This record gives sequence, structure tokens and C-alpha cells, in this order.
Amino acid sequence: MPEPAKKSVSAFVKKPKTLEVAVGEKAVFEAETEKKETKVKWQRDGADITASDKYVITADGNKHSLTVCSVTKEDDVVYSVIAGSSKVKFELKVKEQQEKTENVTTVPTEGEVSKPEGHEDEVPADRQQANVRQDLIGLFLEKPQSSEVTVGENITFSAKVATETLLKKPTVKWFKGKWMDLSSKAGKHLQLKETFDRNTKVYTFEMQIIGAKPNYAGAYRCEVATKDKFDSCNFDLIVHEARAPEGVDIRTAFRRTSCDGTDEAGELDFSALLKKRDSFLKSTSSAAAVSSEPDIDVWEILRNAPASAYEKIAFQYGITDLRGMLKRLKRMKKEEKKGTAFLKKLDPAYQVDKGHKIKLMVEVANPNADVKWLKNGQEIQMSGSKYIFENVGNKKILTINHCSLADDAAYQCVIGDEKCFTELFVKEPPVLIIHALEDQMVMKGERVEFECEVSEEGAQVKWEKDGVELTREETFKYRFKKDGKKHYLIINDVTKEDCGHYRVKTNGGESVAELLVQEKQLEVYQNIADLTVKAKDQAVFKCEVSDENVKGVWYKNGVEVKASERIQITHIGRIHKLTIDDVKPEDEGDYTFVPEGYAFNLSAKLNFLEVKIDYVPRQDPPKIHLDCVGHTPETTIVVVAGNKLRLDVPITGDPAPTVVWTKANTGLTRTLKTDDPADLDIVADLLKDGQVISNKDGRVHVETFKDHCVFTIEGAERQDEGLYTVVVKNPAGEDKADINVKVVDVPDPPEAPRILSLGEDWCNIEWDPPAFNGGQPVLGYVLERKKKKGYRWMRLNFDLHKELTYEAKRMIEGVAYEMRIYAVNAIGMSHPSPASQPFIPIAPPGEPMNLTVDDITDTTINLKWRPPEHIGAAGLDGYIVEYCKEGSNEWVLAFKDPVDKNSVTVRDLPTGEKLQFRVCAVNIAGPSAPVTLNQAVTVREIAQRPKIWMPRSLRQTLIKKVGETINLVIPFQGKPRPKVTWTKDGQPLDPKQVSVRHSDSDTILFIRRAERKDSGQYEVVLQIENMEDKATIAIQIIDKPGPPLNLKVTDIWGFNVALEWKPPKDNGNCEITGYNVQKADKKTMEWFTVFEHYRRTHCVVSDLIMGNEYVFRVFTMNLCGPSEQPCTSKDSAYIQKTGIVYKPPSYKEHDFSEVPKFTHPLVNRSVISGYNVTLSCAVRGTPKPKVTWYKNKMDISNDPKYRMFSKQGVLTLEIRKPSPFDGGMYICRAVNEHGEAEVECKLEVRAPQ
Repeated sequence: MPEPAKKSVSAFVKKPKTLEVAVGEKAVFEAETEKKETKVKWQRDGADITASDKYVITADGNKHSLTVCSVTKEDDVVYSVIAGSSKVKFELKVKEQQEKTENVTTVPTEGEVSKPEGHEDEVPADRQQANVRQDLIGLFLEKPQSSEVTVGENITFSAKVATETLLKKPTVKWFKGKWMDLSSKAGKHLQLKETFDRNTKVYTFEMQIIGAKPNYAGAYRCEVATKDKFDSCNFDLIVHEARAPEGVDIRTAFRRTSCDGTDEAGELDFSALLKKRDSFLKSTSSAAAVSSEPDIDVWEILRNAPASAYEKIAFQYGITDLRGMLKRLKRMKKEEKKGTAFLKKLDPAYQVDKGHKIKLMVEVANPNADVKWLKNGQEIQMSGSKYIFENVGNKKILTINHCSLADDAAYQCVIGDEKCFTELFVKEPPVLIIHALEDQMVMKGERVEFECEVSEEGAQVKWEKDGVELTREETFKYRFKKDGKKHYLIINDVTKEDCGHYRVKTNGGESVAELLVQEKQLEVYQNIADLTVKAKDQAVFKCEVSDENVKGVWYKNGVEVKASERIQITHIGRIHKLTIDDVKPEDEGDYTFVPEGYAFNLSAKLNFLEVKIDYVPRQDPPKIHLDCVGHTPETTIVVVAGNKLRLDVPITGDPAPTVVWTKANTGLTRTLKTDDPADLDIVADLLKDGQVISNKDGRVHVETFKDHCVFTIEGAERQDEGLYTVVVKNPAGEDKADINVKVVDVPDPPEAPRILSLGEDWCNIEWDPPAFNGGQPVLGYVLERKKKKGYRWMRLNFDLHKELTYEAKRMIEGVAYEMRIYAVNAIGMSHPSPASQPFIPIAPPGEPMNLTVDDITDTTINLKWRPPEHIGAAGLDGYIVEYCKEGSNEWVLAFKDPVDKNSVTVRDLPTGEKLQFRVCAVNIAGPSAPVTLNQAVTVREIAQRPKIWMPRSLRQTLIKKVGETINLVIPFQGKPRPKVTWTKDGQPLDPKQVSVRHSDSDTILFIRRAERKDSGQYEVVLQIENMEDKATIAIQIIDKPGPPLNLKVTDIWGFNVALEWKPPKDNGNCEITGYNVQKADKKTMEWFTVFEHYRRTHCVVSDLIMGNEYVFRVFTMNLCGPSEQPCTSKDSAYIQKTGIVYKPPSYKEHDFSEVPKFTHPLVNRSVISGYNVTLSCAVRGTPKPKVTWYKNKMDISNDPKYRMFSKQGVLTLEIRKPSPFDGGMYICRAVNEHGEAEVECKLEVRAPQ
């Protein structure tokens, strides 16, 4: 295992620097250590320096210096200073006196401003003071100086910064004026350079101005900054004008260029101006021996620059017509830089099911390129089996196992500066809808609740209305509820605007239901009828409406009727009744029922029959008085089936007549005999076809009174309809009257409707009229539909449909429906008809696409096609394949049953015949339109040359490790089936080691466990008659290498050991990639890695610990990994001690004694008696103080009622079940030899309430 890294700490605060002095002068090197007692040693070429006339060594605290007097050429060597374990090297550079004078007197050329190097005495005193002050507070060794230059010439400003005492590399910025950063202006006329001298550790920063312009003049500033320091200096540049050359008209450059040759339009040609000016500058610079840079195309720079940099570039190159520049750039086409790192990039997007794995693969130009994979901008690290990185030739593969929703992200593959992107979509298992939505029809203002059930709990669903997603609004119009697998959409107070199709969606399906909202229309099932009653009788007004919840008010002649003992108002379900007992003359009038919330009323009239009895002789013939009740003979009375029919027939006659009711004009008379005819009442019988039907009892009966006869039918039925005759007789004569009774009813329900035709979302139905219309003509029909698995019927029409056919629309394809019909007449609506046979709105699928011939032989043809673009809800039952001879219309089925696959092979075809083929898709709705081949096909096999399609990964050497499996699949083509032959290095394959299998389209070479001997050149040959094709595959089987040879220690010095070894005899059949060098202390024999993948066969192991003895070993590395056994050094290396004796520093012993002090006082408390209570405080003191507790200044240390605890300075007094007597002042006192301290508190013990 690697040895933990050690942090190196320098003993020097200030290190000596390399100096350059002239012969005969003196050189002073200064150093400053971190500690005063540190001993310093100076060396010259590795030898210690002692004080003498030549060398002066001084030490003042932590400041040390070495002075070299009378410097000669022999002193130009490397010096060093050693303090503790730190060693610093520096140089003394000696130059000739003449060279120094030349450097001082030389005048810089080309306007270059650089500080000459010379002796400190030659610098003016004021300049020297400034430099000394700058060294104390700044970073510059040399500052840029103000200078002058002529237009068109070059000039260089330089600044030098020392980095020996800096923590990181300094950054330098150049400014013009106060704000203009010149780093963005670098280009043709401005260059910024940077160099570093490793010996002196000095950075040199240069700003070079090429071809100076007048506008370059002004104030400049140079800023240098590092992590914790900052410095800057100002300097000026003066630019002198140059004489304009003859023959150059500067105005011509500002003429506008136009396509028609006019000068009034077009663009300003600044490029021409720049070229003419540059040619002038070149001539002037060559005359003045000033170098010039090659010409740069400004438009090329602009074309490749971002739009945000246009203004800076225009300023840099002197372009002022920005509008003209932008127009010209619009006409220039920007070329995209094409990346070269990727041969094949990632697809734009990938999709994978949750829990599965996916492979992201790219092909790169350089198989050894460093590839990084990023997920959402973060680099993917190898962790367990989640991510697997593979390198197969030039293919780089990222495998993601067990994909979850967290893996749904954007991924990048990065090689250097080039990237390719993709997006991975993780698809969850589809959530299926188990219970679909139901269509609903409600009244306005009601509450609607759509319900569906899905296959998984907690699944996310989306609700839509007419394709628009529904959300929770501020008015809470829509509410969404989840209950396990059930999801609800609740709509409160529906309006007409809420009508539409509501859809619930999951990632595995959807369901649609229709909501119809109907305005409230109150239907009257039974109207109130006019009544004629006599005194003391009962009058009942009754009506029936469609809504059970509707209330109403009764009025008499416009005045509301109130309930009383004689008047009763009832509301039971849909029936409203007004009952008046003991009718009086004042009860006569117009009665009205007004439903609440509706603008209509029901009216009827109550007629009071006042019977006047006059004196009639005893022999008064009988008389039927129908005219007094509004009836005439041959009157037809209409009654609604189920209602009560009551006929009051006034009769007079003396003696009392006998009344006989007959139907169908037949009847018998039964007369009651008595001794006193005056006491007789009217006697009535009811007969039908000569038989007595009922008398007082039963559903149809007759009641007789002194002055009238009552004929009643309870719950009239259809068979009660007919002509009724009433005959009255007495000895004085007889009277007769006919009354026609007609019973009307709702019509019978129609028969079950029939489905005529179906479409994608519609159907046509037909039905027959009802067998009986109820005595009234049928006004129309009402239609309803429902889903087969549903239970709620939805009305399709609000207005009556008068025809016997109907086209139902707006249905969902693929959903089973049922239909039923209601017949409606003036009386009401019939019962529903039986439901129709279930039907499914479906449409045939679309036609298949891209029908092509995939293969052909002498008797077979292989066809393939793509599924239809539109399939529909009915799905596909298969495909019908047909063929016919060219020019014929007789299509023959290729297969008896539809085929399921998208490719078929039609066999037993006549050889040489020209045939045409077509395919159509079919489902339960029928076949689609056929798709036909573009032209007829001749049934004859086409010979094909053999061709090997070598996979890209096998076009280079295939490298496998010993023991791995080799499975090579080589696809090929050729007809008839070619003969395949494999050889290795020109010899046949060994069938015991290598297995080969062939098919019609590929050949497979399989080696179960690869061995070293399997390496070689494998050749596969395809042969068809005299045609053949060959391909060669290079396979290299590699193994772990052997250990290195002859590891030995060649040298030991200081804390370093030099090792050397020889390469191994066996390289594992591949290149040696490096060596792993390890060290171990002989005391512990714990191995630490020093170098990994070290390429050379010799190394130096540093930073060893003195006094320890080490042994070393080396492993060989190749593509398979390290060698099984290392090569261990026979000799050990002992690191000698330097003999330095460590003197530990002396310290004054600290006095920790302290007076007792309470850091946390006692707190007053009020407690309830009977419960344990504790008092706590904290004390500090050295030595540990003695603690005593007091109650009311009495020592309680020995009282068993109290327990005292002391832990880490926290003092606790526990009082067991205190009583009011235990209340009082408690004191805690701490005492040691340095003093005492005490705290107190008050304890109140209260009796429980």
C-alpha cells in the first residue's frame, strides 16, 4: 500500500537569490530562517564554507548573510544554504567589466524599453531608493518605463516578477487608460508574451505594439496580482507622426464600393485602406530596418468571432462604419469547425425500460484517447456494478445497469475539447386503466364525479378536457382525488360550458367519457283535472311532475291556499295533492299549482253542484241530467291510464229508479222490490256483455245515492275503454244516456334497435315503431347509449327524433356500446326498448407501407413491408398476401389464413414467371386498401458474388486475455450459399480447440478458453464456383508478464537510494506498460508503493527516513496487470544518521491552582410534595474543592433524606419525596486551600391541589 504523503515545511522565511556581478565586486547573499536558534550552513559546490578574508559569514538572530569579496571568474559556481532539513541552491554569475560597460551605454533600438542590467552603484541614488522601497512592498523586479515611438514602428514594454516567495503563479493585466483591458485587443498590432526562467525563478511579461498608430498614444498601466499580493505601475507612450508618402491618396480608400460602379452608394472599403496602409508601413519599416508581421485578413477574424466581440475587433483595427461591417458579415458564410476526435457520435436520445440496462457507445479516431463520461455535467465515477466502462478497439462503451428514474438525464462523452451529447429517457412500466370512465348526463348545477381505476397504487394520471389539461383553479372548479388505485375527477355546480369529452391518461393507456349537461326541464306526467262535487263531498286535485325534489304552491283565484283541518296539502315523491274535505259553496273557484323555480302553472276548476229538491209527484218518470255537469249524450270522456275515473250522474224520478250500466250495448235490469217505494234508493248494477261486473266492490264499481249515481274506475286500464250506457227505469218510465270512455296511455316500447353500419366513431341504427301508440300519435323518439361494461345510460338527443333511423356520433373507437329507444306521445315516454346487440365502432386499418422484395430464388420470393401508419383501436388481425400473373386480374391467395409477421416467403412459384404481388392489412372491420409492388417480379434466382462484411472491431488486432472466450461472428453475402473455409497461419484449425459454425448469412469462430498458442493470423475464405473473397483477422492472446530480473541497489546518498533492474524474460505476449516499485522498512516489512507504471528500468527512491534500513521490490506491468511474483532486492539500504542531537526546549510549568467558583448557580424552585426533587449547580476550582450542603444554615450531609452527587464539577442534591416541612433556604459551599465560594436558593414545597 502507498506510504502516506508527508508535508514538507521549509525552514527559510527568506531565501537567497541568484546574483549577477562584475569581476572585482562583492556579492552579498541574505537568508532569513523561521526560528532564531536554527543553525545555518553555507556550501560552495557541495563543500562547506568557513569564514575567511574571501568569505564573510554573519548571523543576527534569524537573519544570516554570506559575502563574497573580490569576485573572480572562479566564483561563478553554484552555492547553497542548509538549515535543518531544508536546502536552497542559488548561483553567482560573474561578467567581465567591459561587458557591463557595454550594457550600460547601449541605447535600445526599435523603441524597445527594457531596464539595463548593471552595478548597483551606477543607478542614481533617487532611483535606487525607489527600487528598494518597491522591493519592500511590491512584486516588480523591473517595471515598464515610459517611451516614445514613431508611427509604423514597433515597441516593447517589459515587466519582471520574482516568484520565489509567491504561493502561486502571478497574473498580469495590461490596461490603456483607466478601464480598457488590452488582453481582449491582442491580435495583429498587439501581442502579449510571457516567459519563465527556471534558474532565477523570474517571470518576464512583455507587451509588444506592432505598427504603432497615432491613437495608440496615452497612459498605460500594468497590474500584477497573486493570491495575497497586488502591485501596479503606470507608464506613458508618445507616438510621433510620420511624413505621408507620395503617391498614396488616403481619400480613395474611403470611397464607397458599389456593384453599379457609382461612388454614391455601397460600402466603405476599409480593407483596401488597411492594405494600402500596410504596404506603406512595410516600405517604411524595411527602410528603417524594423520588422513587420505578415498581413492578417480582418474579415476572416470577424467571421470566426462571436457577435459580442465585433465592437472590440472594430476598435482594434480602426473600423468605424459598424453598419457597413455588419451588412458585409451577413453575406459571408461562417464555416463550422468539424470535430475529428469522434468517428461516430452518440445518438440524440436513447430510451430504456426501468430496471433494464443500456449501452452508450461512441467510435473514436484514437483508441488511446482519454475519454470522460459526464452525467448532467458531473463526471461519472466507477462505482460497483452500476456503471461499466469498456474499451473495444476504437469503441468506447458506457454500460448503465439497473436503470432507474434517477438515470433519466443528459449524458456527455468528452475527448479533449470535443464533446458529443445525448439524452437518456427511462421508461416506467405502463400503468394500465382497469376500470374505464363512464359517460354521464346531468342537470345543470349538479355535482359530477368521474371515476377510474388503474393497475398501480400511487400512479400519476393526467386529466384533460377536449385535449386541454385540467389543473386546480382558484375557484376549485375541478378537484382531483386519489384512493389507492382509484382516481376521481370532481366537478362542482356543472354548467353548459362543462360539456365535452373528459380524458384520463397514464403512461400505459387512456380512457374517455362524455359529459352532457341538460337544462332543467320539468315534465308534467299528470295534469290536474276539473272537478264537480256536491256539498259535503271531498274534492282532490292531483298532479305528477318529473322531478321528485320540486316543491310547489297551490293558489285559489290567485290567493295562496293554506293547509287547515279541512284542507290538506301533500307532496309524496313526484305527486302533489290538494284535498278539500266537506266541500262548501265558497270552495268553488279556479285552483292553480305553481312549481317552484319554473315559469308555468297547472290550473283546474272546482264546480260546486247544488242539488235542489222540489216537490215531485210520486209518479215522476226518471231523468238523467248530464247537461248539468257539462256532458251531453254521446260525450267522449278521456282518461289517462292509471288515473281514477269518476262520473257523477244526477238522476231524478219517483219512485226511485233502477240504474243499469252496460257496456257494448247489452245489459240486464235488476229491480229491487219493497212495500214502501218511497223509502227506496236508486239501485244500480254494472253489466258487461250481459253479466254484472261489479257492484260497490272491485276496481270498477257503481255507487248509488238518493239523487245521483257515481260510476268509478280505479286505475283505468286499456280494456276499460269503450261505450258505456246508463239506463234508469221506474214505473213512470225510463231514460237512457251513452257515455264514450277513452283510455289513453304511453306507447309500448319499440323493439330492440338494429345496427346498420359502423365507422371509426359513428354508427347507423334502425328500429320499428311501437306496436301500440297508447291511443295518441307517437311524437318522436329518445335514444340512449352506454358502454357495454358500464351502468350509466347517456341520452343522445334532447329534441324528439321523428325518423326511424339515427346516426350516433362522437363515440370512441374500440369501445363496445349498446343502444336503446324510447317512444314518446302526448301522454309521456314509454319504457325503454331492449338493448341492441353490443357493437364496437371500428374502421379498417391503413394500407401497409414500403412493400419490397427481400430475396428471390427459382421457386420462392421473400417479401417484407412495414406496418400501416394508422392501425386503430381494433388492432391488426394479420396481413393478406396475394399474387397474380402480369397482365391478369385473377389474384391468388398466397396463404389461406392471414399472416402475423411483416415478412413472408411465398413458395412453390413457377420458375421464370412474371408475377405481381400485393399485401393488405385486415382486422375485424375488414381489409385495408392493398399496397402493390411497383413492377412485376420474375421468379428466378440472381447470382451474387461472395462478400465478407468484416466488423469494424475486427479490422485491427483483437486482444484477449488467457482464459477468456472468443466468439467471432463474421457476416457475409453470396448466392448460392458459399463454401466457408477457416485457416490459422496457413494451416487448418484444430477442431479440439476451435469450433466453427456456418449459416446462410454468417460464420462463427468460437474458442471457449483462449490460450497463448491461439495467437496468430486467422483467414476466412468464401468460395462460390470460381469466385471467392478473403479476410484476415489478427488475434493476440496476452497473459501476465514475468518478474523483472537482477534488482539491485546501485547507490545510496543522503535520504536517496538508486535502484536498477532488467526487463523480464516473458512479457506476456504484449508490450510492457511499466513497473511498480515498492519499498519496505525491515523492522515492519510493510510495503509502500513508490512508483506506479514507471517506464524506465532504473529509478531513485527519495524521502527515506534516516536510521531505517529498507528493502525494495519491483512488479512488471502490462495490459493484464502486474506480474504474479515481484523481483526483490538482495541487498538492503541503510540510511545513515547525520549525528545532530536534539535538545528539547525548556518550558516554565504553568500554575493551574484556582479559587473555587460556581459557574452555574442554584435556581429557586417551587414543587409539589410527594415527588422527588433535585437541586443542581456547577463549581470549578483547583485543587478539587470540598462540597457541603446546608438547609437553613444547618449541615445536612449526614441526613438520610438527602443524597449528594458530584460528577465532572456538576453538584446535585436529591430530596426524596419532600413535604412542606422540607421547604427553606438551601446553600451549597465549596472550599479548598485557596478560598471558598457558596450559592443558595429557595425551595417551596406545595401541597397537592
